[in-house]
Amino acid sequence: MALILGIESSCDETAAALVTSDRRILAHKLAGQEAAHRPYGGVVPEIAARAHVEVIGPLVEAALAEAGVTLGDIDAVAATAGPGLIGGVMVGLVTGKALALASGKPLVAVNHLEGHGLSPRLADPDLAFPYLLLLVSGGHCQLLLVEGVGAYRRLATTIDDAAGEAFDKTAKLLGLGFPGGPAVEKAAAHGDPRAVPLPRPLVGSAEPHFSFAGLKSAVARVVGQYSAEDLAASFQQAVVDCLLDRTRRALQSVDATALVVAGGVAANASVRGALEALAGGHGKRFVAPPLWLCTDNAAMIAWAGAERFALGLTDPLDFPARPRWPLDPGAEKVRGAGVKA
Repeated sequence: MALILGIESSCDETAAALVTSDRRILAHKLAGQEAAHRPYGGVVPEIAARAHVEVIGPLVEAALAEAGVTLGDIDAVAATAGPGLIGGVMVGLVTGKALALASGKPLVAVNHLEGHGLSPRLADPDLAFPYLLLLVSGGHCQLLLVEGVGAYRRLATTIDDAAGEAFDKTAKLLGLGFPGGPAVEKAAAHGDPRAVPLPRPLVGSAEPHFSFAGLKSAVARVVGQYSAEDLAASFQQAVVDCLLDRTRRALQSVDATALVVAGGVAANASVRGALEALAGGHGKRFVAPPLWLCTDNAAMIAWAGAERFALGLTDPLDFPARPRWPLDPGAEKVRGAGVKA
């Protein structure tokens, strides 16, 4: 059994966790920054990086204390090395490197997207490769066939905005507050999803990819003409329809053990429910992490580190922080400015 210290700081959550290779989460500490970013309606990179610096040391100390272990007891340090806001990534990665050097333990540089992609295996030991992964978050919207640790085949990605980004911008347009995803979901619960005629970009298209910029723009054009609740509900339903259409297409093209969803948008109940029904209709298992594992956290980074460490995959202390880091670097280039990984 290996014990891994995980560190996450790629956006506006600072986190540290201790996770074992037999899936026990011994400790998880997280510090959010909602109050600092709320006046701006979104994450300000410079503010986020400074906040990470202030809390990351005490968080690691608190996680070790909660788990009742010392640095000498761990087997490796896993730290997010990208993709993400580069200032924040650097804070966590440099901290991980320092701890690895001080303890004489190996460093595992973790791709944040792989952390999300493997997190369902932390919660579900029966989830076997290969599985179809819908990775849907604030910065990314991709469909990947997960063939193994470090082995990803990208089937689709966004050509502009990601779904989570569209949620955040819609929340800002509607004055719903920050963070946007939960705010839109809360408002949508009191609205009519059929009230506002909104587009479903690329639905029915032979092109496999996603697009949400046009949907976001359509919301902007009708703000004030409908209630915020009806707009939120109609927007959310449009996103669900787009995700279902593209995922259905992918399910028909690959042989997968399960349909898996991960990332911050995977915490949305409407998205989860629709995908579960889709998987059932295709005779596939549906797997989603617990809600707290969907948003950014260090347990998923520690788990990805444990999976990589078990395969002997460690990294040198000069491993660079990466603002962009594709899971499938060999995938064909996609049209559009929004292709981020």
